[in-house]
Amino acid sequence: MRTMLDDLELPNVQEIATHDRRVLAEQKPPGMAGSLLQNMGRRPARLVLWGVATGPEALEFVEELDGKFRTGDPVPFVADIVAEAEIEEMVIDDLEWQELAGKPERFAYVLILREYIEPDEPEDTSLLDSEILDDAEGLINDLVEGLDIGLDFATGLERFVSPLGDLLARFQQFREDVESADEE
Repeated sequence: MRTMLDDLELPNVQEIATHDRRVLAEQKPPGMAGSLLQNMGRRPARLVLWGVATGPEALEFVEELDGKFRTGDPVPFVADIVAEAEIEEMVIDDLEWQELAGKPERFAYVLILREYIEPDEPEDTSLLDSEILDDAEGLINDLVEGLDIGLDFATGLERFVSPLGDLLARFQQFREDVESADEE
């Protein structure tokens, strides 16, 4: 079976490594020796693939792969190693590719893929208070208006720059005068 990422066949895949992690929560009940572990499910599976693209279409392949990486959208993934894991879509977390010296039209690539799990929609949205959104929008609008006033305030301070500009120098001179008077 071929290794496919969306509509791209990944050529010459030399190695695929999988990384799975289970999430366990440790509970320490009061008055008991030891603890209990609660299985919280698993994290999204991660795959690392190494391969080499060769031939006249190799550069086009890595550029298309780079385009899929930059969009960040989940894409269908098919490979023998993950067939039993029931992974349907993956997100390209990282992509590295380089042209191999000594061989024209030959590129090595490394992909790090993360399983995409569709977020669950809230079951009952009637419990959400629609007034909260209205309040938040009002606060944001007030904040934006306040930022406009802040710009006027900042430009209004320009007239004080020259009178107060040498204030520090005058304080330093005054301190030196006081110190010299104390020494005499």
